Amino acid sequence: MTLLLQVLQFALPALIVIATLEGLVLALVMRRDYDWRAYLASLADALGRQYFVYTILPLSLAQPLVDLAWKHRLFTVPLNGALAVAVLVIAQDFSYYWFHRCSHRVRWFWATHAIHHSSNEFNLAASYRFGWTGRLTGAAIFYVPMIWLGFAPGPVFTAAAVNLLYQFWLHAEWIPKLGWLEYVLNTPSHHRVHHACNTEYLDRNYGGVFIVFDRMFGTFVAERDDLPCRYGLVTPLRSNNPIVIAFHEWAALARDLWRSRSWDDRLACLIGPPRGGEATPAVTAMAHDAAGGDAPDAASPGLTPSSCR
Repeated sequence: MTLLLQVLQFALPALIVIATLEGLVLALVMRRDYDWRAYLASLADALGRQYFVYTILPLSLAQPLVDLAWKHRLFTVPLNGALAVAVLVIAQDFSYYWFHRCSHRVRWFWATHAIHHSSNEFNLAASYRFGWTGRLTGAAIFYVPMIWLGFAPGPVFTAAAVNLLYQFWLHAEWIPKLGWLEYVLNTPSHHRVHHACNTEYLDRNYGGVFIVFDRMFGTFVAERDDLPCRYGLVTPLRSNNPIVIAFHEWAALARDLWRSRSWDDRLACLIGPPRGGEATPAVTAMAHDAAGGDAPDAASPGLTPSSCR
């Protein structure tokens, strides 16, 4: 476990190098259009999170619940064999599935997760665009049941980090379908569907390492050859300003809370799904000012910039 933690410490620099190489190959060798401004926005997001945000906010707001669950755990699960580690990996992916699903269906969590879907291109650089507010949302609460059942917090969150590391390669658009692996694992094809904002693909394929939970709970959709994936938010966010990317959905959420007429409406705004409606002025003005007039495209009626759930 110690060796694994040491490897994870160097993961981000390695991922950035690989993503940069992908961009160079796509742009220079394969002569494809590559959005280097979006690449730099994703880079700024990752570096700001890893070397600034995590320094001043080392723990999640859910840390007290994590500590409480471990203190009052029902059992202690020893990770001294392959079977125990396999159970840990599967249980963590099950917990991740519900975290990821709620991150699309509960607006409080979507306010951070929207950042990951804000890139209008699907490539390896977009894989580490996660935003800066994840620890403020208390998302670690989804792993509290595992810890209460007896899995130590350290291995649980190490497994979560490995899960995210696995998902890096899923953001390669050029990898085709992978045969029988498509039935068990989350693959680039499945993840392309997840990132697509086509109506037929919305809110699908939440799995991390495995795709079996999507198949079990009715959220699986296969990529169709006759329906190319269109990436980004339903109403695209055109700005590459890292500040706009990090806070555009929080600004929209704050405005909707301000407009709410009752506490019931405010609660529904926080824990309900991302709402329909035209792009809010808060988001439009924020992107317009930061991008020198390049505001989000609000041409699609009935959809907000947060609506590619």
